[in-house]
Amino acid sequence: QVQLVESGGGLVQPGGSLRLSCAASGLAFSTYIMSWFRQAPGKERELAADITSIGGSTNYADSVKGRFTIARDNAKKTLYLQMNSLKPEDTAVYYCRADRSGLSTWGQGTQVTVSS
Repeated sequence: QVQLVESGGGLVQPGGSLRLSCAASGLAFSTYIMSWFRQAPGKERELAADITSIGGSTNYADSVKGRFTIARDNAKKTLYLQMNSLKPEDTAVYYCRADRSGLSTWGQGTQVTVSS
């Protein structure tokens, strides 16, 4: 029974910061590639960032590069997304995803709203 639970979303002003967390259970966390996706109203879900199983390699969408940082703590089985210099266009539901051997597990999502 694999479970991913996101937290840390909320309302923030443009230029502000927010830190999202994704707590994992029921899986060998350290063996999974972990990702953050987001879905804005009326838009397709898109990849924001991902990180390899040991955290040695990261990948970011151009839209968030330089502003967001993905990290993982394998001992705590937790994935993080540090979001800085937030823009209104970052408003979306953010989801974490665990991947291994071509199979994916999704969290329930957490809402991030960037507005004055």
